[in-house]
Amino acid sequence: MFIHWFPGHMTKAIRMMSEEIKVVDCVIYVLDARAPESCINPAFDEVIGTKPRLYVLNKADMVSQKEVIKWVDKFRRQGFRCIYSNSISKADAPVIVKNLLELNEDLIERYHQKGVNKTVRAMVIGVPNCGKSTLINSLVKEKKAVTGNKPGVTRGKQWVSIGDYIELLDSPGVLYPDFKDQDKAMRLALIGSVKEDVVDVSELALEAIKYFLAEHPSDLINRYKLGDISNKVPLEVMEEIGKKRGLIMRGGELDYERIAKIIISDFRKGYLGKYPLEKVDV
Repeated sequence: MFIHWFPGHMTKAIRMMSEEIKVVDCVIYVLDARAPESCINPAFDEVIGTKPRLYVLNKADMVSQKEVIKWVDKFRRQGFRCIYSNSISKADAPVIVKNLLELNEDLIERYHQKGVNKTVRAMVIGVPNCGKSTLINSLVKEKKAVTGNKPGVTRGKQWVSIGDYIELLDSPGVLYPDFKDQDKAMRLALIGSVKEDVVDVSELALEAIKYFLAEHPSDLINRYKLGDISNKVPLEVMEEIGKKRGLIMRGGELDYERIAKIIISDFRKGYLGKYPLEKVDV
């Protein structure tokens, strides 16, 4: 399966971001904690330029804390400010605000010396479905940004205020100009950053099974009540799951699409365990 995805509205979004970056002080760069490296969009570097950035490893509840901390440490070793968050909960909101203010403390102090309270303006960026809008909503008392459980929900620009002196600009999720690295493309598809209408869901489910067979076979066995799968290939495991769930169409054939969607959904919801698709190189 070859994944290719860069529709016209994403080209437009990059142009919009390039214009709006001129009026912001910094960037909140949201990454999905399950695949942080794959969520790094090379197209953003040119947009961000020298603006300070705060990396937020979002959906941290979907992986073990031990693995998340390894990624946080890696970004910090590279000289970036980085934290992790579960944006569905508002508990991490004060930590995000604190780091945002610390990131801009020199700028705030310069204005303070002039007798002015500086309003920090930050652009929130990331690939589709990384949780940008949900993160923004966790920072405000009322639901402001549009959210959804599918990529491409946010299309236009939206400014929201957090307290008296912080403003955030939500931006559309943007994928790479091209997917030269198909392994990264596959990981982005598994976490839901690529629309399923450009992905073969059966092949995507087979990739998920392949990963769990190699890394965490017991989770497949426990979730789907399987027998010994140590010598089985992904397709055989997929078929056994379908039989266990009774996903059979008229004529006795397995409904591979339904089986695939269940497997992908179970992975995304954490029902197969809280594991990262990418690990930090030691």
